[in-house]
Amino acid sequence: MLLHRRNTKHYKKYKENARALVHARLAYFNAFYAFPLRRVAIKNSKSRWGSCSKLGNLNFNYKLLFLPIQVIDYVVVHELCHLKEFNHSPKFWALVAQEIPDYLARRKLLRRLERQVLEIKKPARRARRTWGTGSG
Repeated sequence: MLLHRRNTKHYKKYKENARALVHARLAYFNAFYAFPLRRVAIKNSKSRWGSCSKLGNLNFNYKLLFLPIQVIDYVVVHELCHLKEFNHSPKFWALVAQEIPDYLARRKLLRRLERQVLEIKKPARRARRTWGTGSG
């Protein structure tokens, strides 16, 4: 499924569904972690699934809605764990693994799917024009 990068109409249509899903998954996993939550925002990011600010605000891409639930859970737990460990140290990954022991497989699946959902494309190589070389 390809979704256009910055389609505002699409974003507005699905934003609240994504918000409900993210809040439900945050509540589910935070029952285990018990981290204090601040602001949770749903954004139309170009290339990020989620982020955590230094202030402890969590941001999620509305396009999470179009991923399998096991991948959504990985992203939610990943960002939730940044509230405790604001890095990607072994302590951070151990924290993620407490609730998502197969996080490596889920991360790999996310990387496979993200080109389709976020419509991330490598720049196309343009054919080189050869003017006046007599080859065409």
